Amino acid sequence: MVGMTGHDTNVANVPKSFEEYTKTYETPRFTDWLRKRAEPEWTNATTHRFTSDLGTGDLDDDVFQRYLVQDYAFVETLVGVFGHAIGDAPTMESKSRLVDFLGVLTADENDYFERSFEALAVPQTEYIDSDLAPTTRAFEDLLKRAANEGGYVETLAVLVPAEWVYLEWATHVEDDSPARFYLEEWIDLHTNEEFRAFIAWLRDELDREGKDVSLRRQRRIERLFRRTVSLEIVFFEMAYSLPNDE
Repeated sequence: MVGMTGHDTNVANVPKSFEEYTKTYETPRFTDWLRKRAEPEWTNATTHRFTSDLGTGDLDDDVFQRYLVQDYAFVETLVGVFGHAIGDAPTMESKSRLVDFLGVLTADENDYFERSFEALAVPQTEYIDSDLAPTTRAFEDLLKRAANEGGYVETLAVLVPAEWVYLEWATHVEDDSPARFYLEEWIDLHTNEEFRAFIAWLRDELDREGKDVSLRRQRRIERLFRRTVSLEIVFFEMAYSLPNDE
């Protein structure tokens, strides 16, 4: 059997089905299989120059501002999808955990956005009613389709990578200390113990829900997971583009 240490960036080495994967790896997890099947996009997303520049403090304010305005617009859709997941969640415990995270998105994280926009001198009109970039629209469409056309497991297939990618890249740069508070706090928001625990729980949910569904549905879950990771890369790239380039 193959060990589970490190990331295999060659998807050709990863079994195409989870059933095959369970016969090859010592401690098979459905979410590990999905992550490995998402290479090399996973590595490209979690080690992107945007996150590296953010960690070192070399990220230009204009780049971060473009990113933050679009991310703020995206959060509204994310909140709606988490709400949808609450309705579909199979247990009261699952519903409660999702509700708790919604509280973080609508309170702590929203407070961060408002303080950061003020520090960056972004007018309220620009972030309250911003024009969505094509990448943001594509991301929102993916989230909505997964929630409306699938079930709980399809929703998890986009929520897990959307949040897990952030834990991964932030962990890579958490030892850095950029001077600007809005860069440092963005890292802290995605490396604190509460966020780590939530990602661990989200993965457990997808592990449980995904491992026993049909092969056809697992393939759909894999496509949703991989598409989410790919869009994360494009979302980071978008921040380096001028507004009229998007």
